[in-house]
Amino acid sequence: MHYDVPGDDFTRAGEASGAVKGKLKQLGFPADVIRRVAIAMYEGEINMVIHAGGGTADVEVDPDCVRITLTDQGPGIPDLDLAMQEGWSTATETVRNLGFGAGMGLPNIKKYSDTLDIDTAPGEGTTMRMAVFVNQ
Repeated sequence: MHYDVPGDDFTRAGEASGAVKGKLKQLGFPADVIRRVAIAMYEGEINMVIHAGGGTADVEVDPDCVRITLTDQGPGIPDLDLAMQEGWSTATETVRNLGFGAGMGLPNIKKYSDTLDIDTAPGEGTTMRMAVFVNQ
């Protein structure tokens, strides 16, 4: 499944993760797997909206695993170790006033996925690959 994630449009943020959640329900995936996929993917979508001007989400589903790849052409993450700390954020005050940018995106993605790989470089964008295993 492939989804375009529009940038700077908080009203559409979460459409891709919502669609994947619905598809996983139709396929009969366990509720806990659906929940973890939806949370991890939504957090990634929000990060692309807030920080990168949007991006793409690609999802592969097999009976044992849901794999998600999120790709953007944004500014990249200058300090990944710092960004993985709960509460750290570069979100603007405007974004925070909308209720986003609390610095829980990457920590939640790590928490709710079984594997997480992040390729990022300043000025080159970010690619996140995560997986949620069914029988973990």
